[in-house]
Amino acid sequence: MNKQLDITTRNAVLTTMARLISVEKTALLSANKLDMDNYNGADLAMGDRLKVDDVKVNGMISSLEKLAKEPDPLGIERFAFSHENGIKVSNKTAPFGTILIIYESRPDVTIEAAGIAFKSGNKILLKGGKESLNSNLFLVNLWHKALEEHDCPKDWVTYLEFDRTQTQAFLENPTQKLDLIVPRGGEKLIAFVKKHARCPVIVSGRGNNFVYVDTDADLQMALDIIINGKTSKISACNALDKVLISRDLHRKQEFLQHLIQSLKKHKVEILTDAKLEGLEGTSVMPDAQVWYEEFLDYKILIGQVPDLEEAVHTINTYGGGHSAVIVTNNEEKAETFMTSVDSAAVYHNASSRFTDGGEFGLGGELAISTDKLHQRGPIGLQHLVTNKWYVKGNGQVR
Repeated sequence: MNKQLDITTRNAVLTTMARLISVEKTALLSANKLDMDNYNGADLAMGDRLKVDDVKVNGMISSLEKLAKEPDPLGIERFAFSHENGIKVSNKTAPFGTILIIYESRPDVTIEAAGIAFKSGNKILLKGGKESLNSNLFLVNLWHKALEEHDCPKDWVTYLEFDRTQTQAFLENPTQKLDLIVPRGGEKLIAFVKKHARCPVIVSGRGNNFVYVDTDADLQMALDIIINGKTSKISACNALDKVLISRDLHRKQEFLQHLIQSLKKHKVEILTDAKLEGLEGTSVMPDAQVWYEEFLDYKILIGQVPDLEEAVHTINTYGGGHSAVIVTNNEEKAETFMTSVDSAAVYHNASSRFTDGGEFGLGGELAISTDKLHQRGPIGLQHLVTNKWYVKGNGQVR
């Protein structure tokens, strides 16, 4: 068992890692090019997540530098109580121990998620996809250099170069103690992990995010929010998939025409439900299952609902529990929507694309949880801890 590293050492490793990425940027891009050249390009979203460019490298460096400046999340007292018999009781934050992160195609997870896990005092096991192997191995090698530079054991960060069969065997019968597993990827990956895992799992699940355009909406605002949510980054889990239009929306046909024209400029495929059938440039969805889909593509579904109550019901039935938006100038309706929709993040007059650890002021994220335990939404540094009770006495017995 590794001795817990003090905060000065943890911060020094993070700062060194940021420097090494900057120094080795060209070599990192070359390693990623090997992965990109090997990738068949069939999945547009996966290709976008796989690619490492100057922007992503700068993001890796920035996330590590910010992490190094964050307060220590360990040992924070959350509760204190003095018993009448003199016992002193307190509850403090503590690391989980060993965290396994299973993810697909995103080399930046090897930095951001691992950095958050490490800063919060946890050993990290990384299991990336075969499509990003060269990038991930290069980055893990840099982690080991940063650790060695500060006399830390390399097993604080370990890469598991496993195939699917080996991964299943490891989940069912780990060769070392596992305290938490975080799968980041599609529904098949999540289902696979939940089926075989023998320890707690935090699900970073599908987005399938909704916007409801209310009768009291500012139509230009609604248009801007929808276009941003759908087209700014189709590979993001906070991207928009579904739009619900109020049946009694003022200038509804005009708004729909402008929306369709704007989406078409971005080459978005537009599906509608049967209530909006016949809109030029659209096609009716083939079946109701489409409501459940996270597209991760230039594709959107527009439907019509009679009122706010039906909008909330539709989102709670089909949404991924990730993010949901209402566009309205009616504060009472907005409050009803935000308290009634069962999502990790609910929005009033803003794009779903803000559901992100950095944008929420957390300095980054390990994942965006669509579970309710132990943390929902972006999981930042301060959330990747458990707790421990400290009881101090002088011989008391019960």
